[in-house]
Amino acid sequence: MNLQPRLVEVRQKVLKQNDLLASTLRQRFRAAGVYVVSLVSSPGSGKTTLLERTLSLLLSSYQVAALVGDLATDNDAIRLARAEVPVRQISTGTLCHLDAAMVANAVEEWDLEKLDFLFIENVGNLVCPSSYDLGENIRLVLFSVTEGEDKPLKYPTIFNTSDATVITKIDLAAATEFNRHTAFTSIECVRPGMEIVEVSAKTGQGLERWLGFLEARYTASAANRRGKGGREEAG
Repeated sequence: MNLQPRLVEVRQKVLKQNDLLASTLRQRFRAAGVYVVSLVSSPGSGKTTLLERTLSLLLSSYQVAALVGDLATDNDAIRLARAEVPVRQISTGTLCHLDAAMVANAVEEWDLEKLDFLFIENVGNLVCPSSYDLGENIRLVLFSVTEGEDKPLKYPTIFNTSDATVITKIDLAAATEFNRHTAFTSIECVRPGMEIVEVSAKTGQGLERWLGFLEARYTASAANRRGKGGREEAG
């Protein structure tokens, strides 16, 4: 008995339900004026370290918060809470990704109008998260110099569904013999014209540009909402 058509049908239904809820979430985020940044990567890319540093640096000028997805433990949430910002852990159990329902439940009791930035750190995985819209303004895919220059070629879907690439741990580039040109070429092959930000959370290299990248998009989003009578134009 071939169950494949049934499996495809169920998956399509799940994704459709997720997309509908994500659309509702996006409208809620826009109405509240909070800019939502989703971070996706494989395990060990350094996204929690980068996020902790980012929250601390933005805190002087913005109201920021974070949601953290993981299969188990609240270790990452504890780390991020050191930045003294609202943080909530989402434990997914056996699921290798966050979905819109998890995000909606996690922010249910938060006053989103008091936030400028909301960061969503997805479960460490470059496959499953690509299919699930979380209502974010922007999705960023991260990979470190320790993972190899061909990461985009191995996982093209997540790069095609993301808005920009962040290359992390660039302080280790020389030690790992990371070929920057090859990495950029790999990204260009999968997603021509994709913006790339290089950063080291450890040394601070590239952090100024990274923060400028985030602030520019927040400012543009706010201006868009004002120009549309308080609602950001869908795009």
